[in-house]
Amino acid sequence: MGEMANSAVEFYPKRGGGGAETNHAGDFGVTLEELRSLMELRGPEALQKIQDSFGDVESLCQRLKSSTSDGLSDNPTDLEKRRQAFGQNFIPPKKAKTFLQLVWEALQDVTLIILEIAAIISLGLSFYQPPGHESEGEDEGEAEAGWIEGAAILLSVICVVLVTAFNDWSKEKQFRGLQSRIELEQRFAVVRNGNVIQIPVAEMVVGDMAQVKYGDLLPADGVLIQGNDLKIDESALTGESDHVRKSVDKDPMLLSGTHVMEGSGRMLVTAVGVNSQSGIIFTLLGAGEGEEEKKEKKGRSKKQDGAVAMEMQPLKSAEGGEVEEREKKKSNVPKKEKSVLQGKLTKLAVQIGKAGLVMSAITVIILVLYFVIETFVVEGRSWLPECTPIYVQYFVKFFIIGVTVLVVAVPEGLPLAVTISLAYSVKKMMKDNNLVRHLDACETMGNATAICSDKTGTLTTNRMTVVQSYINDQHFREIPDPSQINPNTLEMIVNAISINCAYTSKIMPPDMEGGLPKQVGNKTECGLLGFLLDLKRDYAPVREQIPEEKLYKVYTFNSVRKSMSTVVQMPDGSFRLYSKGASEILLKKCSSILGANGEARNFKPRDRDEMVKKVIEPMACEGLRTICIAYREFSCDPEPDWDNEAEIVTDLTCISVVGIEDPVRPEVPEAIRQCQRAGITVRMVTGDNINTARAIATKCGIIQPGDDFLCMEGKEFNRRIRNEKGEIEQERIDKIWPKLRVLARSSPTDKHTLVKGIIDSTVLEQRQVVAVTGDGTNDGPALKKADVGFAMGIAGTDVAKEASDIILTDDNFSSIVKAVMWGRNVYDSISKFLQFQLTVNVVAVIVAFTGACITQDSPLKAVQMLWVNLIMDTFASLALATEPPTEALLLRKPYGRNNPLISLTMMKNILGHGVYQLVIIFTLLFVGEKIFNIDSGRNAPLHSPPSEHYTIIFNTFVLMQLFNEINARKIHGERNVFDGIFGNPIFCSIVLGTFGVQVIATVPTSHLKCLKEAGHGPGMDEMTEDELAEDEEEIDHAERELRRGQILWFRGLNRIQTQMEVVSTFKRSGSFQGAVRRRSSVLSQLHDMRVVKAFRSSLYGGIEKPASRNSIHNFMAHPEFLINDFIHDIPLIDDTDIDDESEWSRHNHLPATPNRNNNAIESGIYQLNLPTGLDGHWTTPSRKLYPLLALETSL
Repeated sequence: MGEMANSAVEFYPKRGGGGAETNHAGDFGVTLEELRSLMELRGPEALQKIQDSFGDVESLCQRLKSSTSDGLSDNPTDLEKRRQAFGQNFIPPKKAKTFLQLVWEALQDVTLIILEIAAIISLGLSFYQPPGHESEGEDEGEAEAGWIEGAAILLSVICVVLVTAFNDWSKEKQFRGLQSRIELEQRFAVVRNGNVIQIPVAEMVVGDMAQVKYGDLLPADGVLIQGNDLKIDESALTGESDHVRKSVDKDPMLLSGTHVMEGSGRMLVTAVGVNSQSGIIFTLLGAGEGEEEKKEKKGRSKKQDGAVAMEMQPLKSAEGGEVEEREKKKSNVPKKEKSVLQGKLTKLAVQIGKAGLVMSAITVIILVLYFVIETFVVEGRSWLPECTPIYVQYFVKFFIIGVTVLVVAVPEGLPLAVTISLAYSVKKMMKDNNLVRHLDACETMGNATAICSDKTGTLTTNRMTVVQSYINDQHFREIPDPSQINPNTLEMIVNAISINCAYTSKIMPPDMEGGLPKQVGNKTECGLLGFLLDLKRDYAPVREQIPEEKLYKVYTFNSVRKSMSTVVQMPDGSFRLYSKGASEILLKKCSSILGANGEARNFKPRDRDEMVKKVIEPMACEGLRTICIAYREFSCDPEPDWDNEAEIVTDLTCISVVGIEDPVRPEVPEAIRQCQRAGITVRMVTGDNINTARAIATKCGIIQPGDDFLCMEGKEFNRRIRNEKGEIEQERIDKIWPKLRVLARSSPTDKHTLVKGIIDSTVLEQRQVVAVTGDGTNDGPALKKADVGFAMGIAGTDVAKEASDIILTDDNFSSIVKAVMWGRNVYDSISKFLQFQLTVNVVAVIVAFTGACITQDSPLKAVQMLWVNLIMDTFASLALATEPPTEALLLRKPYGRNNPLISLTMMKNILGHGVYQLVIIFTLLFVGEKIFNIDSGRNAPLHSPPSEHYTIIFNTFVLMQLFNEINARKIHGERNVFDGIFGNPIFCSIVLGTFGVQVIATVPTSHLKCLKEAGHGPGMDEMTEDELAEDEEEIDHAERELRRGQILWFRGLNRIQTQMEVVSTFKRSGSFQGAVRRRSSVLSQLHDMRVVKAFRSSLYGGIEKPASRNSIHNFMAHPEFLINDFIHDIPLIDDTDIDDESEWSRHNHLPATPNRNNNAIESGIYQLNLPTGLDGHWTTPSRKLYPLLALETSL
């Protein structure tokens, strides 16, 4: 035993170091270990241990430097010393996950991983430079903007991850806030310096003298010093439902987490916090999880078994060990299976990812094949080693297009939409009294098909009130007026109730004005005291007259007696016994009854049967608990033998029978009706008797007359589901649960069995999704087993809350219905977003794919795609995820676990809208230039500047998505998509905002006056990468006009040069002239190329040089200047020049432009990709050749 205790000691975290503890324990006559091993014993064993180690309880008290009468002194140093030695009365919560851990968890999402890989590849490629090949002039803008793509994807991933992590973190913080609020509110009565004071539970220390009374939840372990008729419910620890009688000479051990069910007393606190019995279990639950993780990592299972064995340690009853072990396993099972939605989304994301991968692979393959066949087969070129870098660059560009298709295919807005939707719902659910502990519970609740609810406090108000009474042979169906009752009888009722109720039960004024009075103590007794107040009488004066000390003898209430009796001595020395209890039991002990005139008359068994039939049964069938109030007079001489209870509590005179109602909460019947309409079956699982349970179920609407349903008691249920060997059989449960509506007199184990039975059942084609409510410690297993566990925020114990998914802060059933509504709303919000997102993706992928295959380039550039993906989708997810729920959500059946995420209606919407968008985009792509009479953007070389044509396509695409966002608001085929649109301000502002940003992003710069000056700013070298990137996205009218002008200038120049050649031919003669002529023809070609290239690079910078026009005039004025200036760059040419030229053009693969529409560019822009020397080898053009400055300096 000792060995076991020690192993347990090593296992638990201790406050302060071990060495410090032994020193401190030296100040007291007992160590922490001794006290701890003492508290693990029960009954005679414990008494023996106290005798052996300390002598008796009194000397243990002295060793702890405490006093049985005065308690501890209020000396702060002494209290601090005790905390150091024996710990604080505080169970440290499980360590919260750090923000970084939450970020890491969020990164595990499959969708995000696919995206990260795509982004990293894209980034790597954007910085890739083919070996020995510097960036070319025309490529510079694109190269500098290339990284934006990868960075934008990574940015979107970071956004999603941070939002997810932040939500988890704030939710955890919220929950811990609630926990600490609950802990601070709990107070307990202790004796300090001889005075009874209430202190927060956390401030209790070892050695405190605590006052224990009926209804308390013990906050620490202790030894009973003095007690009267004390009975404890230890089921929280042992699972034993029988109450354990505690007495100083038989079993003085009181344990934390147990309830005082009867009597009162004083205990010496001997263990607090993690060293108390419930603390040990809490620590084990936490440690068990830690061990589980270690086990996964290292594959060590020894410690685990130790943990289970030790878990059973504090429990000395066989059944307790079993229950606890079961609960232990419960806490160690891996986290619940994924929520319905998570499962479906992961599946969908993987499917979409695969499809995207296939599409992108096909795109790349087609592009590569097209290029290879076109270049090497059709045009018959050979692959030269020196050309390799250029080919590689082409292939890399094709790969980037492929990655773009993949990026578009993967819906990265999806995880964000889910997170935003859940977080938004959780925040709003707080207002509806649902504190969500696990995000996915909120969405699982939308699919719930069954709810197993407690009765007391959830369906009912847990406010007992007397509604009927039988007084003076009269049955009052409502509270009688005092004048209707005989004055003597009334006086008798007032005394019987005031004195024969625990003095701890009282009615307090309400907290808020207009609220109901607060009931403190036993609710049944409070109901009776309330009856007095309704009769316009008060119990306080009677209690002042006869204080608790003057009560001569008390027989407290217990489950065997089912009654409570109190004896008082009358002024004349005689005695009177007041008794109250369950009517069927107490009436058997009555021999007379107060009649109509207030006088006692005979009460025979025949009268009793008649009363049961006419009064008690009708009351019970209305769901009332019937209580009989009676009295008996005793003479003082001789004094009766008070210990002979059977002789004392008999031969009574009945004063009255009252019917006490625990009223159904007014909003519950409507809430249950809503549940039934929504396809959710509500079952009541209660410990109450079957008549009352059935009556309450009828009032709530759980059972309706004429329905085919079952109501049964726990015993009967157990008998029916077990086989001859006593094992539970699923087939047997399957015969019962579909019809079962009320399970009465049930134990927590029955509840767990029922929940498990329904979840594991395969009778219906859909697996049932079960929600359970619970408040007791012993409801833990059922709450954990259920798909969604609801714990009571007010009446619930800490263990129940720890096991739950959602805490009902108002303990009210109608809050569960709100949770269902929010859950369905989450599901619908995500479906709306999916419908929107998939339309965007389908259209974008097809456009990118076909565009790339037909025109060798995607009409929607990667950066544009990401603008659509990141901005539109992120904001769209926010817009669609924040739609408020409506009552209409409760009019449909649950979706069920196996239904597809995308319904037929949604599929129809996605395909219909997709086809419509594709038709429009392809029309614009292939005949758009004719419709709008603009230059075509098709077949432009890779990385040419943005064209007007493609800008129109991009704008059209984005605006179609914007309007589709409004369509996506409805997913069940409703006609009116604008219905309730103004009820969601977030949605409206996002749609308008996105529209605004889109307009600004694509308006030509020339129309924005403020940007005019900026255009003439710094030179090419001074421009930042960001500006270059921005300019690449802007499409500028002024520039386009300028470009047309420039091209015309080139033509003019060409003609002038040709004329010059003619003139010079006439002027000179001989071989010199031929050389000049040949030279000038080469020159004109070269010159054309350089000038065009110079303008191209200046356009890339988005710069129009003020000097450019002059320079062109200068060309015209002094053409020979130019010719002479360039002559030194040209190698001397002999008669083989012409052959060289043709060789040169073949090497350079200058394809004929396929674009007949755009005659302006016909002068050979394809050459721009290929800077070469005349000897046919690739050269690196010098920097000065490509800006216009080169021309200006040459002038």
